[in-house]
Amino acid sequence: MKKVERINIIMRYINNRSRFTISEIMREFNISRSTAIRDIREIEAMGMPLVAEVGRDGGYFVMNNSVLPTVRFTDNEIKALFLAFMATRNQQLPYLKSRHSLAEKLLGLISENQQDDLVLLNQILLFEGTNPNNPDLLDLSDLPHPMLEQLIQNILLDSYLWITVQEGKELKFYPIYLLHLYREKSRWLIEGFHLKEEKTQIIPVDSLTDVEPYPVKNRLSRKKILEKQRLQKKDVNLVIDLGPNAIAQFKKYHPLTVSISYTNPYQTSARLNTFVDVRNEEEISEMVSWLLFLGEDVVVREMPGEVLYEVNKRGWRY
Repeated sequence: MKKVERINIIMRYINNRSRFTISEIMREFNISRSTAIRDIREIEAMGMPLVAEVGRDGGYFVMNNSVLPTVRFTDNEIKALFLAFMATRNQQLPYLKSRHSLAEKLLGLISENQQDDLVLLNQILLFEGTNPNNPDLLDLSDLPHPMLEQLIQNILLDSYLWITVQEGKELKFYPIYLLHLYREKSRWLIEGFHLKEEKTQIIPVDSLTDVEPYPVKNRLSRKKILEKQRLQKKDVNLVIDLGPNAIAQFKKYHPLTVSISYTNPYQTSARLNTFVDVRNEEEISEMVSWLLFLGEDVVVREMPGEVLYEVNKRGWRY
């Protein structure tokens, strides 16, 4: 652990205690007595009001047990924060307005030399979704659907929700248990369990018009919901083996509901088992496009005829 990181952790450790000793610091952080003493002195020099107690059992306590010095960032920590901001721009993430103010505060905390470094990084680094003609640090565009933040606020209170969904010209109202909230193909989606029809649904956040907590006393527990979901899973009808190149492609992108199991300890071969609804033309088309994306480092063990026909029609041979 680097010195700066260790000192930050020690500060938080001692700030949450009414009293501590050098021996406790030594044991907790596995450091020598001399290192512990040097760290404590450096923390005092940074402004933390430590009071020493003399005597055989003497130690230290923090005056008022509430004061922490100003947070200090190393050069690398500042670059890490900045790169995280850059890499997630234009991704329709929630709380983008808060990120805007965070970026402004970050700039206000750092020196001119550090600001110059960030300007240079901003000029030479481009990430997916970045507009090269306007790669401004604070250009946080592409705001998500306004319902996304409201949805997250409700999820933090309760996963049992009453939602209103716009389907064509019709509004539908029903209760769900939210299992996952995820982003796929530039869209935010809800994987929810319909509590009345007792089935899993994928709902685009864009189609939500309202969301509220679902205040009902007698409701299914999460354990029972997951058990019902497991029993409803379709039989596997697509089985393929992936080589290292296909695994690399899989890691770049894969549908949320698809997973692989590695078949050797080196993770250079894997097997994929999933279900494709052959009655759904859109699902077939998406699966075929994704199989083509995986490339030719694939061995088919089982595949629905409808999917096989489409991949062969597009020139894929296994």
